Amino acid sequence: MKIVKNVVCPFCGTLCDDLEIMVEDGHIVGTKNACRIGNAKFMHFEGAVRYTEPLMRENKKDDFKKTDYETAIEETARLLVESKLPLIYGFSTTECHAQAYGMELAEKVRGIISNTAEVCHGPSVWALQDVGYPVCTLGEVKNRADVVIFWGSNPMHAHPRHMSRYSIFSRGFFRERGRHDRTMIVVDPRKTDTAKLADIHLQVEPHKDYELISAMRAVLKGFELEVDEVAGVPSETIYEAVDICKNAQFGQLFFSMGMTQSKGKHRNIDNAIELVIDLNAHTKFGLMPMRGHYNVNGFNQVCTWISGYPLCVDYTRGYPRYNPGDSSITDSLMREEGDIMLNIASDPGAHFPQKAVKHMAKIPLVCIDPHQTPTSELANIIIPPAIAGVEVDGTAYRMDGVPIELRKVIDAPEGVLPDSEILKMLMKKVDEMM
Repeated sequence: MKIVKNVVCPFCGTLCDDLEIMVEDGHIVGTKNACRIGNAKFMHFEGAVRYTEPLMRENKKDDFKKTDYETAIEETARLLVESKLPLIYGFSTTECHAQAYGMELAEKVRGIISNTAEVCHGPSVWALQDVGYPVCTLGEVKNRADVVIFWGSNPMHAHPRHMSRYSIFSRGFFRERGRHDRTMIVVDPRKTDTAKLADIHLQVEPHKDYELISAMRAVLKGFELEVDEVAGVPSETIYEAVDICKNAQFGQLFFSMGMTQSKGKHRNIDNAIELVIDLNAHTKFGLMPMRGHYNVNGFNQVCTWISGYPLCVDYTRGYPRYNPGDSSITDSLMREEGDIMLNIASDPGAHFPQKAVKHMAKIPLVCIDPHQTPTSELANIIIPPAIAGVEVDGTAYRMDGVPIELRKVIDAPEGVLPDSEILKMLMKKVDEMM
């Protein structure tokens, strides 16, 4: 048995880099140090419905027929070149080189390109453009933080090793006793498994995050709350939480989709960032979004390097434009504007609004994905790639913006190409046809 050490887990934005993978006869037979979800990523991917050859069909009611990469890529290139408004979406579960090629392809075909942040942490990106980004690394949180806030986030289930590696239970340079040296505050309408571990649980009413943040900022600035509760949280609990934050040696606010996808959206994050800025008048405090897919942050980084914008980039005029709500894939589909969609390393069929999915089902859809998904069931063409972080190496960006090198553990099925190679071949065909 071969043991591959220091493997990076390609599941969530925590990007745990201490996994050990047991390989026997070219197959993964066990893992060490992985959480249950990370273990499933490595152990169960072969058991799922895995595509190993490209599939095509002309009509979505027809059955798929096997084809070769050359034919599938040539037909995809033809559809993109002949399109009036191609939509290119996804990229959150693949490595950064593939993302860079995707940006180049979008510019060539004059399409709109975006990633899954549209339906998760897009509001976080828009907020930091409004008011700044008081960020730090997860290593600083581990070594320094004595107050940790999880707002609209449930890492016990969404990022299972986050608390043990970086935020709550980990023993850091200045926090040698781990959990005993930290105060944990959870803001969530529900009593989640994470909230059950908290020292203080601010059980905010749904969609009232903005009001609660505003009340905390008011208290921090010395104003009195002339009500018994704000957003369902007793005033005395707000005073207690603010006092703990104000007197922290190093505090950290982690937030997730409970804040970004509730009413207020990016204005909630604007206000939360302003709260952190206010706290920095008294102590040291940071803020960080709990990114979901393991390289969703990577696309925002790569997209910004190349176009100047983090997502929702419109190349229809030959140069990049950015206007979220207008140049987003979700809204374009809901307005029935796109006439072809290339989906890579994501599953919009399972997560987009119903109206957007209905238009996806009407237009030609090309899906670059290794496994059967609701999106692949709607596709005209399926091009299977090797799995980044398991069968292909590369680079991914952790939730704190630190680049981490993915490791190849086993070989991909014979003949199956990486995402980056598929996109390079696709660009070559596009060049030949234009």
